[in-house]
Amino acid sequence: MQVLVRDNNVEQALRVLKKKMQREGLFREMKQRRAYEKPSEKRTREAAEAVRRARKLARKKAQHEGLAPKPKRKVQRDAQRPAAPGFSAAKPSS
Repeated sequence: MQVLVRDNNVEQALRVLKKKMQREGLFREMKQRRAYEKPSEKRTREAAEAVRRARKLARKKAQHEGLAPKPKRKVQRDAQRPAAPGFSAAKPSS
């Protein structure tokens, strides 16, 4: 895995790296490998993951065919938020 650092901006590169690792499932795998997982627990977990994936695929297919409602989109707020009541944006004159 490779991340480019632009203009010595290490913080941004670190955020990009963490996002890539999250997408690849590295953190989840590291957490699982901390302790021994019994084969029976592994089978149970993998079966549950397969069920979850199948349900998600069925839900997506139903949404595509119009049988299920699509998820509601999040409303993006304005960059300028209104001031809290009782406070004004301008500084008081002295």
